[in-house]
Amino acid sequence: MLLKKATVADIPALLEVEKSVAGNKVYSPILDKEEWEEELKKCVVYLIEEEGRIAGDISYELKSPEHAYLSGLVVTPQFQGKGIARAALAQILDQLKDMKRIDLVTHPDNVAALKLYQSFGFIIETKKEDYYGDGESRLILVRINRS
Repeated sequence: MLLKKATVADIPALLEVEKSVAGNKVYSPILDKEEWEEELKKCVVYLIEEEGRIAGDISYELKSPEHAYLSGLVVTPQFQGKGIARAALAQILDQLKDMKRIDLVTHPDNVAALKLYQSFGFIIETKKEDYYGDGESRLILVRINRS
């Protein structure tokens, strides 16, 4: 598994990844080119590659020198269940090891994501109703580094 930093030239690949999981209430994909352009300006975005193919994407935003927001993690259906999300998340968390706070948002019914994040020490901080304006609630998960 390899993380490759995404650029504007990778937007078509990012759109393909996101389209592969669209129509699922537990994930809010970015399906618009302009939204990806904004995401690439404010976040660090990686394509996840496996066996020479694009398997997903992962991204984070630095909110401050001590706070990072994990803004996205998705693996395409054909690569799910192979530990790719776990490996990608481990690499990103290693990059962010000096952050005092890392947080993220996920759907309460996304059991696989919740298990993954909790296995890395994330805990549920709060629940927000209609977080993205889609009528669905979301959980805010946080990992605090006290060292």
